[in-house]
Amino acid sequence: MNEAEIPESKYVYCIIRCDEPQQFHSKGIGERGEKVYTVHANQLAAVVSTSPIIEYDSSRRNMMAHTLVLEEVMQRFAILPVRFGIIAPNEKTLQEQVLVRRVGELNRLLDEMESRIEVGLKAFWYEEAIFQEIITETPEIRQLRDSLAGRSAAETYYERIRLGEMIEKMMDKKRELDSRKIMLRLRPLAHKTRVNNIITDKMVLNAAFLVDRQQEAAFNQEVQLLDAEMKQRLIFKYVNSAPPYNFVNLVIHWEEQPN
Repeated sequence: MNEAEIPESKYVYCIIRCDEPQQFHSKGIGERGEKVYTVHANQLAAVVSTSPIIEYDSSRRNMMAHTLVLEEVMQRFAILPVRFGIIAPNEKTLQEQVLVRRVGELNRLLDEMESRIEVGLKAFWYEEAIFQEIITETPEIRQLRDSLAGRSAAETYYERIRLGEMIEKMMDKKRELDSRKIMLRLRPLAHKTRVNNIITDKMVLNAAFLVDRQQEAAFNQEVQLLDAEMKQRLIFKYVNSAPPYNFVNLVIHWEEQPN
């Protein structure tokens, strides 16, 4: 690619507060692995790499390239992550339409992210354990289950549907109780929380927390205590120091520039 063919467009990873040019070790998205650097205005900076204006597919390789840049930048700066796949037509447009026009919004968000990290927690039941709890604690369900033993599926079709509905109802109640117990312990240690939708029947909680770095050790310890207390029933999947996607939602649209 000769100099005339180098695209002016820039893939945008995140926004930071910084007035000195920066370059990062992570390689940019795309086959060429372009250098990652900053574009500046108003003491703000966009972290970018050169890219043609194309639609990147959400492959593992592309998503990982995007994430690795964010993780490196996070080591030194509070960040406002930009949604995957955003490409500015050129540096001037990026400066004018984002760093200048939205300076107040970006500074407000950066103030909130300063010295804070996002952590994620997912909790899942051990399937056998929760079903055994329900059977043990609910005589009506236990009796109905026992009454189906030795009878054909066709003969007991509607009873099996009823049994499934009863178990599902009990699981909903237990999920609410277990998630409430976890949140009561963790919410006081977080600046903000967000509870997302569950994605499997075994999932009890899918939550993100914006945590002050000074509270990080206390928050980690509380998760460990919950894990120790509930390890016979629940599996915890804990992600520490993630980009704050759950608390920042930067939407960027480009206006056409006059000729």
